Amino acid sequence: MESFHTIQGEGLYSGQAAHFIRLGGCDVGCTWCDVKESWDAGAHPTRDVEGIVAEASEGTARIAVITGGEPLMHDLAPLTAALRAAGFRTHIETSGTHPFSGDWHHVCLSPKKFKAALPDAFRRADEMKVIVFNTHDLKWAEEQALNVRPSCALFLQPEWTKRDAVLPLIVEKVKAEPRWRISLQAHKYMNIP
Repeated sequence: MESFHTIQGEGLYSGQAAHFIRLGGCDVGCTWCDVKESWDAGAHPTRDVEGIVAEASEGTARIAVITGGEPLMHDLAPLTAALRAAGFRTHIETSGTHPFSGDWHHVCLSPKKFKAALPDAFRRADEMKVIVFNTHDLKWAEEQALNVRPSCALFLQPEWTKRDAVLPLIVEKVKAEPRWRISLQAHKYMNIP
């Protein structure tokens, strides 16, 4: 769908330079999705792996973040192999609803209520980021956290349009349970992609 050099705005690697590769196609259907134009894979041109990696290599970042849509709807082995060969760390942001493919340095699992993540996604997660849209999402986040490894970093992130309402709830949750961290969409505050 698109590829761009920017700053990672969320989660464990927030603030670091990264090259984002956004793939079209998603069957999760989050009502609050901020990239709904990614849902229809057929609406975006098909690109070859070599071209994607060449474009990524033009920038200085050596973290490549594969996102979507839902990137695991695609076979990502050829893309991650080419990115690694070009000297990139491979990161994925996924809802975990499809079987894994590709070779990953870092897995950010963002499970959604709309479609359950597969058990393997929880086992692979290096960080888990739960989007908080309402108070019920805090309890749901706790349930999801039972499925990840003890070393998995746990993040609560306010849904952008509800941030003023839910951020105070998230702050209190993190103060009460410091195993959780807060992830903000820093790129939106900085007005960058």
